[in-house]
Amino acid sequence: MFTLGQNTIMIPDSEAPTMQPAPQPAQERESMDFDVVIVGAGPAGLSAAIRLRQLAAEGSRDLTVCVVEKGSEIGAHILSGAVIDTRALDELIPDWKDRGAPLTTPVTENHFWILSATDKWSIPHFLLPPLMGNEGCYTLSLGNLCRWLGRQAEELGVEIYPGFAAAEVLYRDDGAVKGIATGNLGVNKDGTPGPNHQPGVELHAKYTFLAEGVRGSLSRQVMARFNLDDGVEPQTYGIGIKELWDVDPQKHKHGTVIHSLGWPLTDTAGGGFIYHQEGGQVAIGFVVALDYQNPYLSPFDEMQRFKTHPAVRPLLEGGRRVAYGARAINEGGLQSIPKLVFPGGALIGCSAGLVNVPRIKGTHNAMKTGMLAAEAAYQAIRDGGDGGDELADYVRAFRKSWAYKDLHRVRNARPALAKFGVKLGTLYSGIDMWLNNLGLGFLVPWTFGHHPDHSALRKADQCRKIDYPKPDGEITFDKLSSVFLSNTNHEENQPNHLTLKDDTVPTSVNLALYDGPEARFCPAGVYEFVDDDAGDEAGGEGGKRLQINAQNCVHCKTCDIKDPTQNIVWVVPEGGGGPNYPNM
Repeated sequence: MFTLGQNTIMIPDSEAPTMQPAPQPAQERESMDFDVVIVGAGPAGLSAAIRLRQLAAEGSRDLTVCVVEKGSEIGAHILSGAVIDTRALDELIPDWKDRGAPLTTPVTENHFWILSATDKWSIPHFLLPPLMGNEGCYTLSLGNLCRWLGRQAEELGVEIYPGFAAAEVLYRDDGAVKGIATGNLGVNKDGTPGPNHQPGVELHAKYTFLAEGVRGSLSRQVMARFNLDDGVEPQTYGIGIKELWDVDPQKHKHGTVIHSLGWPLTDTAGGGFIYHQEGGQVAIGFVVALDYQNPYLSPFDEMQRFKTHPAVRPLLEGGRRVAYGARAINEGGLQSIPKLVFPGGALIGCSAGLVNVPRIKGTHNAMKTGMLAAEAAYQAIRDGGDGGDELADYVRAFRKSWAYKDLHRVRNARPALAKFGVKLGTLYSGIDMWLNNLGLGFLVPWTFGHHPDHSALRKADQCRKIDYPKPDGEITFDKLSSVFLSNTNHEENQPNHLTLKDDTVPTSVNLALYDGPEARFCPAGVYEFVDDDAGDEAGGEGGKRLQINAQNCVHCKTCDIKDPTQNIVWVVPEGGGGPNYPNM
């Protein structure tokens, strides 16, 4: 018997790790050995785990696979629109329909709107590049799909440990990655062990897959240690804010998918989505590119304004908002994908950044990279390798795959918006994608670059303030009531997982020069500038200090991305904390 946090795991005596007598010293950690350890139970991580066990069964080999997930359960931290291309799922589990996969709402109608403050124009479907169509796709809860994938993985023998955050990368003597360690539990806010302190557990593996999603904390460490992003364009991001509504059954159009551009944004890239899903529910959301320039812009409030548009508001009237969440989205595309492998492991899914931005889809590519990495690792282990090497076969397979082609043909779509502006950039993107669809991609052989999102922010005195209307409590809402619907919770006495490199920078730089953008770019009310009794003696600007309400954090990572001084560093809190998204 082996205890991982509060989970008791039965292990045959022959495989049981060496147990230390209780009580343990605070720094002593137990360890477990696996062939492959996967960090993150999202689409990529679970697909990798399933494929590994499928291959092991086909080859009549024993292969141990472990998945750790910081959410309280599989799917708790998963948030997406979502409209899913099933191409990867078809390959991974061809009989997914017979197995009861939660894909029950095929897309039946596809609309694309251009919005002004008062009007909308529907773009005829035949004018849109074919890749922006959704034929054969499904709209659903990505969290529920992950819960289903988790069950498939467990049936194949994958060990999944939800509620445990991977907090540290472990290295061999030769410098290769040898696994991860979960975070300590029961640590006081000041970092000292509390009465219920329990050390983290080391999970050793021949290969470690990082499938943490966007801006993963361990992925960033590994990328920096092995220079994985040398020679590639900076990753760029958007923030997606989503609500789930129970709407009037008379207004619900099962399977209808709507995307929009334009209002309420003007010179910033982004747009809205409205998906009519199962159970009479509508998923409605708004995406704002995080390379916006005006520090007074609030993505949360832009989402609330979007819902008041004359084409949108009637759908929600008489309905009830039942869920809320927010998440950063990779938008860099092909040119921002880092080197996918490092000694002893690989980046898969959104840890690498695989979203097809104009399609607003990344799940199929994430799943495919998980499968390809799994195949490369299985081959290496079967050939007698003990890990520690780079899975070069994964990189080669990715470059030959349909996932690579999917990203290559749209590589200029997102950076064109930054290069030419939203209007001209959108026009260019459409032409570029049409040429690629017609097999004329050789006419556009160039690849545009990116800039870091935080560097785009202008100083407050160069920008106009934005007057956002007060929420009405029926269609529009405030941040705190929204966070309540995300079921977000963190152990109150744990150390703050939103860390500052320099405590004085928020007031001396961000507040002084940018008028405190933290209070606006966070969609959960985590950051606020409050009166400081200590005043300027504590480094305050005008007697203000930054208060961090870490309890509200929905793990969207926007602060880590958009902070103009890159002073905020997001690290994992205790496992099981954060949002607990149902049906998102």
